[in-house]
Amino acid sequence: MNSKSAYAALSEHFRDVVALGQISGLLGWDQETIMPSGAAAQRAEWMSTLEKVGHAQRTDPRIADWLDAVNPDALTQAEAANVRLITNQFERQSKVPSALATQIARVTSQAQGIWAKAREANDFSAFQDVLTEVLDLRRQEAAALADGGNLYDALLEDYEPGMQEPELAALLGGLRDGLVGLREKAVNSGTEIPMLSGSFSRDQQTMIARELATAFGYDWKRGRLDFSVHPFSSGSFNDVRITTRVSEEDPFNCFYSTIHEVGHAAYEQGIDQSYGLSMLGRGVSMGVHESQSRILENQLGRSRAFTGYLFRRMRNVFGDFGIDDEDTFYSVVNRMNRGYIRTEADEVQYNLHVSLRFDLERQMISGDLEVADLESAWNERFEADFGYPVDKPSNGVLQDVHWSVGLFGYFPTYSLGNIYAGELYGKLSVEVPNLHDDLGQGKTQDALAWLGQNIHQHGSLYEPRDTIKRAVGHAPTAAPLLAYLNKKFSNIYGL
Repeated sequence: MNSKSAYAALSEHFRDVVALGQISGLLGWDQETIMPSGAAAQRAEWMSTLEKVGHAQRTDPRIADWLDAVNPDALTQAEAANVRLITNQFERQSKVPSALATQIARVTSQAQGIWAKAREANDFSAFQDVLTEVLDLRRQEAAALADGGNLYDALLEDYEPGMQEPELAALLGGLRDGLVGLREKAVNSGTEIPMLSGSFSRDQQTMIARELATAFGYDWKRGRLDFSVHPFSSGSFNDVRITTRVSEEDPFNCFYSTIHEVGHAAYEQGIDQSYGLSMLGRGVSMGVHESQSRILENQLGRSRAFTGYLFRRMRNVFGDFGIDDEDTFYSVVNRMNRGYIRTEADEVQYNLHVSLRFDLERQMISGDLEVADLESAWNERFEADFGYPVDKPSNGVLQDVHWSVGLFGYFPTYSLGNIYAGELYGKLSVEVPNLHDDLGQGKTQDALAWLGQNIHQHGSLYEPRDTIKRAVGHAPTAAPLLAYLNKKFSNIYGL
């Protein structure tokens, strides 16, 4: 077999691999949104069967033969990147026994429903046994992948290729140190910022959420908006779905969850269509993915300019809701709230939430923290960083779905995404000089065009950090994010 035919065989085979992954994602979306509760056991079997088929496809022995026959010198840049990604996945997947991959899919599908019920009942003990099982399975997987190396690094590779625990711990540790100090100064500043109060109807919130999704570039011909307990984005290319949630007392939850998920969706919808059903046709990493959602939600969506636009729009829809002017509204939107929920946290405290989860899950993977002790460890760390105790498990250890579905190594990519977003915003602000004026009118076209050109279109063509480095001109650090947060919140709180 010559190089050209070998590459063609690889490409055709991985069209099926990618398609199976997208089907699995659609089933996951359905499970989180509209699946009947009585279908949970059946869905677990579907997911395990799909994983069995997918694992067989991803570890097909013919892949090794095709890879051996490919001549790297005969490949285009995109083809070479595709082969690199196929090689990495094949080598990793081949290390994991099919029976283990299938069992992980079955147990995590079941665990998701158990977590939801435990969360509703505020009973961590009802979730403890299945979380222990999920953790054990993922540790087995990590051991198979690590070949005697760092277990956490082995899991992290699924979400942020090339990143390792020591580097990540240093990045997030420095971020935590700076943000704990900033939080304390703001809390003790004596500045009083009012809270939003009143009732905001579900229908009107949904209407504005759809307007915001459109304003931030969501293509409705290739997507839809639904509701879920935990907002998320799912899909790729021409089928990218988002969810949000509604609280009639807190419209910001709905609005900014929507903008956040549109950031993910815009990335997927913006990937070069020629990458199609290939390994290139997806976001390059969860950190880069998160940078797209966070820059839209925070640097753009919570900016002084855009909140002015949102204030005027909310006044038109809801009437007088107790906030007198745009400047006050800007402070209200960015107010440091005494709260428990990561997805509802302000920009400063959000990263403290992530740091907490990162440190706890590292300890669980290493065996230094047992699941039986997780709730108390969470509560102790939360009080140390935030200054008040957790009031109930649904506001603490049970608030996130991630561990129930085995996503160990995922949480730190949220803060890594914030770090990348800090870098991207600095460059965007220079290269789109009309950014502030546009945001004041609710316009984001030029900003999204810049992100599309520098991030979205490339999909997985480059390595994660290379993707950011190409966009901003240097290796990413946390310095721009910390500078942005210190400037913004010092202004709001008069520090």
